[in-house]
Amino acid sequence: MNIVILSPHFPLNYYHFCVWLQKLGATVLGIADEPYEQLRPELKEALTEYYRVDDMHIYDQILRACGHFTHRHGKIDRIESHNEYWLETDARIRTDFNVTGINNDGIQDIRYKSRMKRLFEKAGVDVVRGAVVKTRSQAQRLIKEVGYPVVAKPDAGVGAIATFKIHNDEELASFFAQKPDVDYIMEEFVEGQICTFDGLTDQDGRIVFYTSHEYSQGIMETVNDALDIYYYSLRDIPEDLEEAGHRTVQAFEVRERFFHIEFFRAAGRGLIGLEVNMRPPGGLTMDMFNFANDIDLYREWANIVVFNRFTEEYTRPYHCAYVGRRFRYQYARSHQEILTAFGPLIAHHQQINSTFGVALGDYGYLVRSPDLGEIRAIAQSIQEKA
Repeated sequence: MNIVILSPHFPLNYYHFCVWLQKLGATVLGIADEPYEQLRPELKEALTEYYRVDDMHIYDQILRACGHFTHRHGKIDRIESHNEYWLETDARIRTDFNVTGINNDGIQDIRYKSRMKRLFEKAGVDVVRGAVVKTRSQAQRLIKEVGYPVVAKPDAGVGAIATFKIHNDEELASFFAQKPDVDYIMEEFVEGQICTFDGLTDQDGRIVFYTSHEYSQGIMETVNDALDIYYYSLRDIPEDLEEAGHRTVQAFEVRERFFHIEFFRAAGRGLIGLEVNMRPPGGLTMDMFNFANDIDLYREWANIVVFNRFTEEYTRPYHCAYVGRRFRYQYARSHQEILTAFGPLIAHHQQINSTFGVALGDYGYLVRSPDLGEIRAIAQSIQEKA
Protein backbone atom coordinates (compact mmCIF):
# COMPACT_ATOMS: atom_id res chain seq x y z
CA MET A 1 0.00 0.00 0.00
CA ASN A 2 1.53 3.32 -1.13
CA ILE A 3 0.72 6.28 1.10
CA VAL A 4 1.90 9.82 0.37
CA ILE A 5 2.18 12.14 3.37
CA LEU A 6 2.45 15.86 2.68
CA SER A 7 4.64 17.75 5.16
CA PRO A 8 5.26 14.66 7.33
CA HIS A 9 7.54 16.59 9.70
CA PHE A 10 4.90 19.10 10.84
CA PRO A 11 3.51 19.33 13.43
CA LEU A 12 6.40 17.69 15.25
CA ASN A 13 4.31 15.01 16.96
CA TYR A 14 2.73 13.83 13.70
CA TYR A 15 5.79 11.84 12.67
CA HIS A 16 4.14 9.02 14.67
CA PHE A 17 1.62 8.57 11.84
CA CYS A 18 4.42 7.69 9.43
CA VAL A 19 6.16 5.43 11.95
CA TRP A 20 3.02 3.34 12.45
CA LEU A 21 2.18 3.18 8.74
CA GLN A 22 5.65 1.76 8.11
CA LYS A 23 5.37 -0.69 11.02
CA LEU A 24 2.07 -1.98 9.62
CA GLY A 25 3.61 -2.65 6.22
CA ALA A 26 2.75 0.44 4.18
CA THR A 27 5.15 2.15 1.81
CA VAL A 28 5.38 5.68 3.22
CA LEU A 29 6.33 8.45 0.79
CA GLY A 30 6.95 11.98 2.05
CA ILE A 31 6.74 15.33 0.28
CA ALA A 32 7.86 18.61 1.88
CA ASP A 33 10.21 21.54 1.47
CA GLU A 34 12.17 20.68 4.62
CA PRO A 35 15.78 19.57 3.99
CA TYR A 36 16.00 15.80 4.39
CA GLU A 37 18.91 16.02 6.81
CA GLN A 38 16.75 18.09 9.17
CA LEU A 39 14.07 15.40 9.51
CA ARG A 40 14.08 13.58 12.83
CA PRO A 41 15.72 10.11 12.70
CA GLU A 42 12.49 8.20 13.41
CA LEU A 43 10.78 9.89 10.46
CA LYS A 44 13.69 9.20 8.11
CA GLU A 45 13.54 5.54 9.07
CA ALA A 46 9.79 5.37 8.45
CA LEU A 47 9.93 6.95 4.98
CA THR A 48 10.59 4.66 2.03
CA GLU A 49 11.34 7.76 -0.04
CA TYR A 50 11.34 11.49 0.51
CA TYR A 51 10.84 14.02 -2.28
CA ARG A 52 11.92 17.53 -1.40
CA VAL A 53 10.20 20.37 -3.28
CA ASP A 54 11.34 23.98 -3.35
CA ASP A 55 7.99 25.33 -2.20
CA MET A 56 4.90 23.39 -1.06
CA HIS A 57 2.73 26.19 -2.45
CA ILE A 58 3.82 25.40 -6.03
CA TYR A 59 1.31 22.73 -7.01
CA ASP A 60 3.20 21.57 -10.09
CA GLN A 61 6.10 20.50 -7.88
CA ILE A 62 3.81 18.34 -5.74
CA LEU A 63 2.25 16.96 -8.94
CA ARG A 64 5.69 15.99 -10.23
CA ALA A 65 6.58 14.40 -6.89
CA CYS A 66 3.48 12.20 -7.00
CA GLY A 67 4.22 11.31 -10.63
CA HIS A 68 7.72 10.29 -9.57
CA PHE A 69 6.33 8.12 -6.77
CA THR A 70 3.85 6.48 -9.14
CA HIS A 71 6.65 5.66 -11.57
CA ARG A 72 8.83 4.25 -8.79
CA HIS A 73 6.30 2.49 -6.57
CA GLY A 74 3.07 2.04 -8.50
CA LYS A 75 -0.41 3.44 -7.89
CA ILE A 76 -0.81 5.79 -4.92
CA ASP A 77 -3.45 4.47 -2.51
CA ARG A 78 -3.75 7.38 -0.07
CA ILE A 79 -2.66 11.02 0.17
CA GLU A 80 -2.83 12.77 3.55
CA SER A 81 -1.39 15.66 5.53
CA HIS A 82 -3.58 15.82 8.68
CA ASN A 83 -3.11 19.56 8.35
CA GLU A 84 -5.83 22.18 7.86
CA TYR A 85 -3.50 24.32 5.78
CA TRP A 86 -3.05 21.62 3.13
CA LEU A 87 -6.62 20.27 2.95
CA GLU A 88 -7.29 21.81 -0.47
CA THR A 89 -3.94 20.61 -1.80
CA ASP A 90 -4.71 17.12 -0.48
CA ALA A 91 -8.07 17.15 -2.26
CA ARG A 92 -6.64 18.46 -5.53
CA ILE A 93 -3.86 15.90 -5.74
CA ARG A 94 -6.26 13.08 -4.79
CA THR A 95 -8.51 14.18 -7.64
CA ASP A 96 -5.67 14.31 -10.16
CA PHE A 97 -4.38 10.85 -9.18
CA ASN A 98 -7.82 9.27 -8.55
CA VAL A 99 -7.01 8.48 -4.93
CA THR A 100 -9.57 7.52 -2.26
CA GLY A 101 -10.60 10.32 0.08
CA ILE A 102 -11.95 13.88 0.02
CA ASN A 103 -11.51 15.27 -3.49
CA ASN A 104 -12.27 18.56 -5.25
CA ASP A 105 -16.01 17.86 -5.19
CA GLY A 106 -16.09 17.34 -1.44
CA ILE A 107 -13.60 19.89 -0.13
CA GLN A 108 -15.95 22.88 -0.33
CA ASP A 109 -18.29 21.56 2.34
CA ILE A 110 -15.46 21.32 4.89
CA ARG A 111 -13.61 24.52 3.98
CA TYR A 112 -16.38 27.10 3.78
CA LYS A 113 -18.27 27.97 6.95
CA SER A 114 -21.31 29.04 4.93
CA ARG A 115 -21.56 25.54 3.46
CA MET A 116 -20.97 23.90 6.83
CA LYS A 117 -24.16 25.56 8.06
CA ARG A 118 -26.23 23.63 5.53
CA LEU A 119 -24.85 20.30 6.70
CA PHE A 120 -25.28 21.19 10.38
CA GLU A 121 -28.92 21.93 9.55
CA LYS A 122 -29.16 18.61 7.69
CA ALA A 123 -27.96 16.98 10.91
CA GLY A 124 -30.70 18.75 12.87
CA VAL A 125 -28.23 21.04 14.66
CA ASP A 126 -29.02 24.69 15.34
CA VAL A 127 -26.71 27.30 13.77
CA VAL A 128 -26.18 31.01 14.33
CA ARG A 129 -27.81 33.40 11.91
CA GLY A 130 -25.39 34.80 9.37
CA ALA A 131 -24.43 35.20 5.74
CA VAL A 132 -21.49 35.90 3.48
CA VAL A 133 -21.25 39.69 3.14
CA LYS A 134 -19.27 41.36 0.37
CA THR A 135 -20.45 44.92 0.88
CA ARG A 136 -21.23 47.21 3.78
CA SER A 137 -24.88 47.42 2.72
CA GLN A 138 -25.20 43.61 2.82
CA ALA A 139 -23.73 43.65 6.31
CA GLN A 140 -26.13 46.39 7.43
CA ARG A 141 -29.11 44.35 6.22
CA LEU A 142 -27.93 41.39 8.29
CA ILE A 143 -27.28 43.58 11.35
CA LYS A 144 -30.78 45.02 11.07
CA GLU A 145 -32.02 41.45 11.51
CA VAL A 146 -29.67 40.16 14.22
CA GLY A 147 -28.42 43.35 15.92
CA TYR A 148 -24.97 44.21 17.27
CA PRO A 149 -22.53 42.77 18.12
CA VAL A 150 -21.68 40.58 15.16
CA VAL A 151 -18.66 38.42 14.38
CA ALA A 152 -16.93 38.57 10.99
CA LYS A 153 -14.56 35.81 9.96
CA PRO A 154 -13.12 34.47 6.71
CA ASP A 155 -15.57 32.07 5.11
CA ALA A 156 -12.68 29.72 4.40
CA GLY A 157 -10.54 30.71 7.36
CA VAL A 158 -8.73 28.52 9.85
CA GLY A 159 -9.54 28.94 13.53
CA ALA A 160 -9.93 32.51 14.83
CA ILE A 161 -7.26 34.16 12.67
CA ALA A 162 -8.41 37.50 11.15
CA THR A 163 -11.70 37.35 13.07
CA PHE A 164 -13.43 40.53 14.26
CA LYS A 165 -16.12 41.31 16.80
CA ILE A 166 -18.03 44.39 15.64
CA HIS A 167 -20.09 46.41 18.12
CA ASN A 168 -21.34 49.46 16.20
CA ASP A 169 -21.50 51.31 12.87
CA GLU A 170 -18.09 52.90 13.41
CA GLU A 171 -16.41 49.54 13.88
CA LEU A 172 -18.33 48.19 10.88
CA ALA A 173 -16.92 50.97 8.71
CA SER A 174 -13.43 50.29 10.05
CA PHE A 175 -13.80 46.59 9.27
CA PHE A 176 -14.68 47.21 5.63
CA ALA A 177 -11.86 49.75 5.33
CA GLN A 178 -9.27 47.13 6.36
CA LYS A 179 -11.03 43.91 5.32
CA PRO A 180 -8.71 41.40 3.61
CA ASP A 181 -9.57 40.62 0.01
CA VAL A 182 -11.37 37.36 0.80
CA ASP A 183 -15.00 36.44 1.37
CA TYR A 184 -16.18 37.00 4.94
CA ILE A 185 -19.12 35.46 6.72
CA MET A 186 -20.85 37.66 9.29
CA GLU A 187 -22.85 36.11 12.11
CA GLU A 188 -24.82 37.09 15.17
CA PHE A 189 -22.77 37.01 18.37
CA VAL A 190 -23.82 34.28 20.77
CA GLU A 191 -22.61 33.93 24.36
CA GLY A 192 -21.75 30.38 25.27
CA GLN A 193 -19.16 27.82 26.21
CA ILE A 194 -17.16 26.11 23.48
CA CYS A 195 -17.41 22.35 23.51
CA THR A 196 -16.19 19.92 20.90
CA PHE A 197 -16.94 16.49 19.56
CA ASP A 198 -13.69 14.92 18.42
CA GLY A 199 -12.88 11.49 17.09
CA LEU A 200 -11.99 9.07 14.34
CA THR A 201 -14.00 7.07 11.82
CA ASP A 202 -13.11 3.91 9.93
CA GLN A 203 -13.31 3.39 6.17
CA ASP A 204 -17.05 2.68 6.41
CA GLY A 205 -17.82 5.86 8.33
CA ARG A 206 -18.30 4.19 11.71
CA ILE A 207 -17.09 6.24 14.66
CA VAL A 208 -14.47 4.09 16.38
CA PHE A 209 -13.25 6.70 18.85
CA TYR A 210 -14.80 9.88 20.20
CA THR A 211 -14.34 12.33 23.03
CA SER A 212 -15.16 15.93 23.91
CA HIS A 213 -13.32 19.01 25.18
CA GLU A 214 -14.40 22.17 26.97
CA TYR A 215 -12.49 25.48 26.80
CA SER A 216 -11.73 28.11 29.41
CA GLN A 217 -12.85 30.82 26.97
CA GLY A 218 -13.45 31.46 23.28
CA ILE A 219 -10.65 31.12 20.75
CA MET A 220 -11.49 34.50 19.20
CA GLU A 221 -11.00 36.27 22.54
CA THR A 222 -7.85 34.26 23.19
CA VAL A 223 -6.30 35.27 19.87
CA ASN A 224 -7.44 38.89 19.76
CA ASP A 225 -6.55 39.65 23.40
CA ALA A 226 -3.51 37.32 23.75
CA LEU A 227 -5.12 35.50 26.68
CA ASP A 228 -3.91 32.31 28.31
CA ILE A 229 -6.12 29.35 27.48
CA TYR A 230 -6.68 25.90 28.83
CA TYR A 231 -9.01 23.16 27.69
CA TYR A 232 -9.71 19.67 28.95
CA SER A 233 -11.30 16.42 27.89
CA LEU A 234 -14.47 15.14 29.47
CA ARG A 235 -14.86 11.67 30.94
CA ASP A 236 -18.66 11.77 30.63
CA ILE A 237 -19.99 13.35 27.45
CA PRO A 238 -23.39 15.09 27.68
CA GLU A 239 -26.06 13.09 25.89
CA ASP A 240 -27.20 15.95 23.67
CA LEU A 241 -23.62 16.65 22.55
CA GLU A 242 -22.99 12.99 21.79
CA GLU A 243 -26.19 12.75 19.73
CA ALA A 244 -25.51 15.98 17.84
CA GLY A 245 -21.92 14.93 17.21
CA HIS A 246 -22.92 11.55 15.76
CA ARG A 247 -25.54 13.15 13.50
CA THR A 248 -23.05 15.74 12.29
CA VAL A 249 -20.41 13.12 11.47
CA GLN A 250 -23.06 11.25 9.48
CA ALA A 251 -24.20 14.38 7.64
CA PHE A 252 -20.63 15.23 6.62
CA GLU A 253 -20.01 11.60 5.55
CA VAL A 254 -16.71 11.36 7.42
CA ARG A 255 -14.71 8.30 6.40
CA GLU A 256 -11.23 7.17 7.47
CA ARG A 257 -10.58 10.52 9.09
CA PHE A 258 -10.18 12.35 12.33
CA PHE A 259 -12.80 15.01 12.95
CA HIS A 260 -12.99 18.07 15.22
CA ILE A 261 -16.47 19.59 15.48
CA GLU A 262 -17.03 22.80 17.45
CA PHE A 263 -20.26 23.74 19.19
CA PHE A 264 -21.44 26.54 21.47
CA ARG A 265 -23.55 25.65 24.46
CA ALA A 266 -25.68 28.77 24.84
CA ALA A 267 -27.95 29.53 27.78
CA GLY A 268 -31.59 29.11 26.81
CA ARG A 269 -30.72 27.83 23.36
CA GLY A 270 -28.73 24.63 23.81
CA LEU A 271 -26.13 23.42 21.35
CA ILE A 272 -25.22 25.50 18.30
CA GLY A 273 -23.00 24.15 15.52
CA LEU A 274 -20.01 26.39 14.77
CA GLU A 275 -17.70 24.62 12.34
CA VAL A 276 -16.11 21.31 11.45
CA ASN A 277 -12.48 20.44 10.84
CA MET A 278 -11.75 17.18 9.06
CA ARG A 279 -8.35 16.57 10.61
CA PRO A 280 -6.97 16.02 14.09
CA PRO A 281 -7.45 18.97 16.46
CA GLY A 282 -4.42 21.27 16.60
CA GLY A 283 -1.54 21.56 18.99
CA LEU A 284 -1.02 18.62 21.33
CA THR A 285 -4.61 17.35 21.26
CA MET A 286 -3.65 14.07 19.58
CA ASP A 287 -1.42 13.37 22.56
CA MET A 288 -4.25 14.40 24.89
CA PHE A 289 -6.43 11.72 23.28
CA ASN A 290 -3.78 9.15 24.11
CA PHE A 291 -2.96 10.30 27.64
CA ALA A 292 -6.65 10.51 28.61
CA ASN A 293 -7.26 6.93 27.52
CA ASP A 294 -3.90 5.13 27.69
CA ILE A 295 -4.16 4.28 23.99
CA ASP A 296 -2.27 5.11 20.78
CA LEU A 297 -4.41 6.76 18.11
CA TYR A 298 -1.44 7.36 15.83
CA ARG A 299 -1.25 3.58 15.53
CA GLU A 300 -5.00 3.11 15.25
CA TRP A 301 -5.35 5.60 12.40
CA ALA A 302 -2.66 3.69 10.51
CA ASN A 303 -4.45 0.46 11.40
CA ILE A 304 -7.66 1.78 9.84
CA VAL A 305 -5.93 2.99 6.68
CA VAL A 306 -4.05 -0.25 6.11
CA PHE A 307 -6.49 -2.88 7.47
CA ASN A 308 -9.72 -1.00 8.31
CA ARG A 309 -9.63 -2.22 11.88
CA PHE A 310 -9.57 -0.52 15.28
CA THR A 311 -8.16 -2.63 18.08
CA GLU A 312 -8.08 -0.30 21.10
CA GLU A 313 -10.60 -0.29 23.94
CA TYR A 314 -11.03 2.92 25.88
CA THR A 315 -12.98 3.99 28.95
CA ARG A 316 -11.81 7.60 29.44
CA PRO A 317 -10.14 6.97 32.83
CA TYR A 318 -8.66 10.49 32.92
CA HIS A 319 -9.41 14.06 32.09
CA CYS A 320 -6.48 15.51 30.16
CA ALA A 321 -5.96 19.26 29.94
CA TYR A 322 -3.79 21.48 27.79
CA VAL A 323 -2.60 24.50 29.78
CA GLY A 324 -0.79 27.23 27.86
CA ARG A 325 1.44 30.09 28.97
CA ARG A 326 2.92 33.04 27.06
CA PHE A 327 6.49 34.22 27.31
CA ARG A 328 5.32 37.85 27.48
CA TYR A 329 3.78 37.39 30.95
CA GLN A 330 5.26 36.97 34.42
CA TYR A 331 3.72 34.08 36.33
CA ALA A 332 3.47 33.35 40.02
CA ARG A 333 5.20 29.98 39.59
CA SER A 334 8.29 29.18 37.58
CA HIS A 335 8.47 26.24 35.23
CA GLN A 336 10.51 24.28 37.77
CA GLU A 337 8.06 25.07 40.56
CA ILE A 338 5.23 23.73 38.40
CA LEU A 339 7.09 20.48 37.77
CA THR A 340 7.94 20.15 41.45
CA ALA A 341 4.39 20.83 42.63
CA PHE A 342 2.47 18.84 40.04
CA GLY A 343 5.09 16.49 38.57
CA PRO A 344 3.14 13.19 38.80
CA LEU A 345 0.16 14.81 37.05
CA ILE A 346 2.16 16.48 34.26
CA ALA A 347 2.00 13.96 31.42
CA HIS A 348 4.01 16.08 28.99
CA HIS A 349 5.27 19.63 28.48
CA GLN A 350 7.01 21.45 25.63
CA GLN A 351 7.49 24.72 23.78
CA ILE A 352 4.75 25.32 21.22
CA ASN A 353 5.49 26.03 17.56
CA SER A 354 4.83 29.65 16.67
CA THR A 355 2.22 28.56 14.11
CA PHE A 356 -0.04 27.52 16.99
CA GLY A 357 1.27 30.00 19.54
CA VAL A 358 -1.15 32.80 18.70
CA ALA A 359 -4.01 30.63 20.01
CA LEU A 360 -2.30 28.20 22.39
CA GLY A 361 0.52 30.23 23.89
CA ASP A 362 4.27 29.67 23.76
CA TYR A 363 4.60 26.79 26.21
CA GLY A 364 2.15 24.03 27.01
CA TYR A 365 1.58 21.52 29.79
CA LEU A 366 -0.56 18.40 29.52
CA VAL A 367 -2.13 17.61 32.88
CA ARG A 368 -4.14 14.47 33.55
CA SER A 369 -6.24 13.35 36.49
CA PRO A 370 -9.51 11.48 37.02
CA ASP A 371 -10.72 14.52 39.01
CA LEU A 372 -11.91 17.49 36.94
CA GLY A 373 -11.73 19.80 39.94
CA GLU A 374 -8.06 18.96 40.34
CA ILE A 375 -7.46 19.59 36.63
CA ARG A 376 -9.04 23.05 36.80
CA ALA A 377 -7.18 23.99 39.99
CA ILE A 378 -3.82 23.01 38.49
CA ALA A 379 -4.59 24.89 35.27
CA GLN A 380 -5.39 28.04 37.21
CA SER A 381 -2.26 27.62 39.32
CA ILE A 382 -0.06 27.25 36.23
CA GLN A 383 -1.56 30.37 34.66
CA GLU A 384 -1.68 32.54 37.80
CA LYS A 385 0.11 35.82 37.12
CA ALA A 386 2.80 37.18 39.40
